[in-house]
Amino acid sequence: MLKGIFISLEGPDGSGKSTTIKLIADYLKERNLDFICTREPGGTQIGERIRDIILDSSNKNMAFETEALLYAASRGQHVHEKILPALKKGQIVLCERFILSSLAYQGIGRGLGIEEVRIINDFAIKGIRPDLTLFFHVDPATTLERKTLKKGGDRLEQEGTDFHRKVYQGYMELIKMYPKSVQIIDATKSIEEVFAQSIYYIEKIFERRNNI
Repeated sequence: MLKGIFISLEGPDGSGKSTTIKLIADYLKERNLDFICTREPGGTQIGERIRDIILDSSNKNMAFETEALLYAASRGQHVHEKILPALKKGQIVLCERFILSSLAYQGIGRGLGIEEVRIINDFAIKGIRPDLTLFFHVDPATTLERKTLKKGGDRLEQEGTDFHRKVYQGYMELIKMYPKSVQIIDATKSIEEVFAQSIYYIEKIFERRNNI
């Protein structure tokens, strides 16, 4: 058993994941807990270069299969170089997005199939899964409009509302498949309330681990 705790944050673009993960990091720091904070795609030098390719809006001809494989490649490097070593050392890993994103975006949103996308990711991550996934529940159309108006949006953000609603419904389907590891956060609430909900579930994970 790995000594660390792996926590991922999932949800639509603009749902507050980045803001909340910073608040969680501050909370863990105040408690003098050993943790790392990272993101996907990216998290490593190689992963960040792959991220640039995936999200570059000029790469309009990218095949869906290529997109899925690039995400898996970035994730494989992330696990090998950063996540697994941290968990072995007993650190808490906070990660913005992980495999659930690929299952939702490429498996369902792109229509490649949940099982097909799961297989290429299983090869990449060697069985590593989050102990807890916080899903930020909010209307994707609202958050997407807010984000794209601000900075134009990356290649996936520019896919439009229909695609992102399909991805969101994919998330709902996946949450039913993995009910024990995913907790829903009401991201329509204030930042303070979203943070409080997140900490509630994180503390539950801490309690369970301490009782093992």
